[in-house]
Amino acid sequence: MFATTMLGRDIRGWAIRLAIYGALGVFMGLAGPFGSYFNDSAPTRIAYWTASTLMGCIGFDLLIRWSRAHATRRSWPTWMWMAGIVLLATIPLALATRTLAVALWPFLVRIGWIEWYGQSLLISTFCTVTYVVLGLHATQNPHRNEDAGLPLHLPLRLGRDLICLQMEDHYVRVHTRQGSDLVLMPLGQAIARLDGVEGMQIHRSWWVARRAVTAVVEDGRNVRLRLMNGIEAPVSRANVSRLRAAGWLPSRDEIGGQAAA
Repeated sequence: MFATTMLGRDIRGWAIRLAIYGALGVFMGLAGPFGSYFNDSAPTRIAYWTASTLMGCIGFDLLIRWSRAHATRRSWPTWMWMAGIVLLATIPLALATRTLAVALWPFLVRIGWIEWYGQSLLISTFCTVTYVVLGLHATQNPHRNEDAGLPLHLPLRLGRDLICLQMEDHYVRVHTRQGSDLVLMPLGQAIARLDGVEGMQIHRSWWVARRAVTAVVEDGRNVRLRLMNGIEAPVSRANVSRLRAAGWLPSRDEIGGQAAA
């Protein structure tokens, strides 16, 4: 039942995103950016731009979902990994859209690959930034779900031995001793639903239960908490001092004493 509900929510999420990007394609077909207004009639332009935006939506959405999990584990700032996504993912998108455009309008072959890539990069940057901003807003707004005041309910197979919460796109991955699963809600709302579990949000994308921490891993200025299930959750630099004050991390005096010994 839980998996079926999650699948239904994911399908609805995809439908909404595809509808938004489809509408963007219609708008661009009517507006005709980069001189495409003079290429053909409005229906042909709309078909081309809608196909282009939908290809971009699917490709970038999948890549963002995959890369976000890797980036959060390594404490990479959002701007860094998103910039890499835009630069790299625009290459196949530019190849696909230029091939389609030249098939429709052969005279466009005069536009070089570098110029085409630059135009595609502008559109990709706009769409990706919009996607991320909307995603972060959804994650940080704890009042969007009508069940905001209820406790966090987990699938029975996961038990109630909570280890941590990890943000993945518009979802929260709930980790327990029995495994993990996705819940569709912002991280802030999931944290607000925790009832009587001692823990702390250590990163924009992570909340950790106090008793689940088995070790502190310090690598230069980077700090991670090793958890009982083997995960190493990153601690943002802004939260290091807060965790030291709460006794989660050794104080600077303790570190100095260990070094002297």
